[in-house]
Amino acid sequence: MADPTTAAAEISQAATQTPIAGAVTGAQSVATDLAPAAANVASSVASAPAVGPEITSGLIVDGTLDVLIAFSVVTWALILIKGIQHLRIGYHNRAYSKKFWSAKDFQAASALQDNQGPAARIAEVGFATLLETDGGTTTHDLEHTGERQELLDRRLRQQLQKERGSLESGLAILATIGSISPFVGLFGTVWGIMGALTNISKSGSANLEVVAGPIGEALVATAIGIAVAVPAVIGYNFFIRRNKVVWAFLDDFAVEFGHLALKTSFLIKRAGSTSAPSSRGETLVKKPALKSNNEDLEANGVQV
Repeated sequence: MADPTTAAAEISQAATQTPIAGAVTGAQSVATDLAPAAANVASSVASAPAVGPEITSGLIVDGTLDVLIAFSVVTWALILIKGIQHLRIGYHNRAYSKKFWSAKDFQAASALQDNQGPAARIAEVGFATLLETDGGTTTHDLEHTGERQELLDRRLRQQLQKERGSLESGLAILATIGSISPFVGLFGTVWGIMGALTNISKSGSANLEVVAGPIGEALVATAIGIAVAVPAVIGYNFFIRRNKVVWAFLDDFAVEFGHLALKTSFLIKRAGSTSAPSSRGETLVKKPALKSNNEDLEANGVQV
């Protein structure tokens, strides 16, 4: 007859192992069922093309090329505009200089009409300043303080600075495009090469036919960047040189204008006036000539 204690222990052990064995068997069956699905998911992920990096690199390279094309359009537009501006400035300066130095005197030069160009504007400012200071009509404020020569020099310098600012407009853009265009193109090239190498590594082939195409397309960005930078740099240097020539001409003209004004004591006649008034506003009276006849010079029998 079996021991009751031993039988009870065996029954308890069997009861404990039965659920564990059932759980293990269920887990094995679930894993067996999930294995094909997991294999299918892994195969589909491995076979899916990596479109993310390729689209990103393509967009960046295309954006870089668009920026460089915009830089090229701006560069050639500025070169055309500045070229026309310098042609007009040269023509008007030569025409007015010929008319100014062909005038009979400084007063006749102030009456020249239909004048254009920087030199003509400088002369107009000078003549307007001389008219303001004539006859004590100058407004008494800080802008008009000082002697006539000092006021004239200040006005001429101010107009020279305005003309200089007009000549320099747009040159900063040319300098910026010429400086950054190669680096913008290089950025597009580097990014394009990164995308090409990534695609090559995924394809598993490193033949020359596979490598040359994507990398060659990426290098186009650098070539375009250099092609945009060269005209910008050449145009900037050319117009800087032209500006120096124009500035020298205008500076000499302003100095000569000041010398001519000094010779006339900084006074010119107003339009429509026949004679220049004296500094005190006095009117000159013509005295009658004395008669030299003896009969008119006798008084009380005494000849004077």
